[in-house]
Amino acid sequence: MTYEWFALAAAALWAVSSLLSATPARHLGSFAYSRWRMGCTAVMLTGIAWLAGGWDSVDVSHIIPMALSGLIGIFIGDTALFACMNRMGPRQAGLLFSCHAVLSAILGYWLFNETLEGLELFGAILVFSGVLIAIMFGRKQTNRHTWEIVQGKLSIAVALGLLAAFCQAMGGIIAKPVMQTSVDPIAASAIRMISAFIAHSALRLSGARIAKPLQNINIKILLITASNGFLAMVLGMTFILYALQKGNVGMVAILSSTTPIMILPILWLYTKQRPSAFAWIGALLAVIGTWLVVNIS
Repeated sequence: MTYEWFALAAAALWAVSSLLSATPARHLGSFAYSRWRMGCTAVMLTGIAWLAGGWDSVDVSHIIPMALSGLIGIFIGDTALFACMNRMGPRQAGLLFSCHAVLSAILGYWLFNETLEGLELFGAILVFSGVLIAIMFGRKQTNRHTWEIVQGKLSIAVALGLLAAFCQAMGGIIAKPVMQTSVDPIAASAIRMISAFIAHSALRLSGARIAKPLQNINIKILLITASNGFLAMVLGMTFILYALQKGNVGMVAILSSTTPIMILPILWLYTKQRPSAFAWIGALLAVIGTWLVVNIS
């Protein structure tokens, strides 16, 4: 499997997991949900890396950059994303989060001299344009689901979504040099997750009000949270790290930003509301662009 398919697989997993996140994130609150999710995922990744012998590939020099990537990309980025999702719903939050593709491409060009040319560049533009069209113009004005209604101040929701996008881009940039070594992606992902969970736990122990759960966790919410963590973080984020080993940061980010497109048919099944024509036009552009990228690269 080439890096393009790893990035697309991660996008598909994030599409499913973003919808699974809606209920537990609103039940627990963004900080408490992120803490439980990180804890479950850290245990899974640590165990898998230990069983597979991945920890043997980790050098001391890898720990600090991967831990920093986890603090920025997961502790801050994921928490901001769930806070945005609680206010705007998964589809609209996806628009803001998909901006990480542009940020990653700019940072990749600036720091690693990565470039996109010819049909590959044209395909990347189609993918990102398709995502924007599907999200910005893909909303129906009638019979809107509760996930489509903005709760609270719009400016705060937008700021949280852009913060999540920036942190996702920075997390990938920081991880890139380490992932170009022989480090095992599962062990590297475990380091990121452990650092994020430690930060969340420290915040909770400090007694900060924002870290307290809105409601107590129950078995159903715990199972959904653990399942979400497995799909999005154990599989999804590990796939992204595999992709970063071979691909440039900007292209990996652009392909993984197709998550909002993949959410559309899932939302249609869940809400029983068919997406608008613009949503399908955007999806078609993204599919054509993805085909160009995968076949040209």
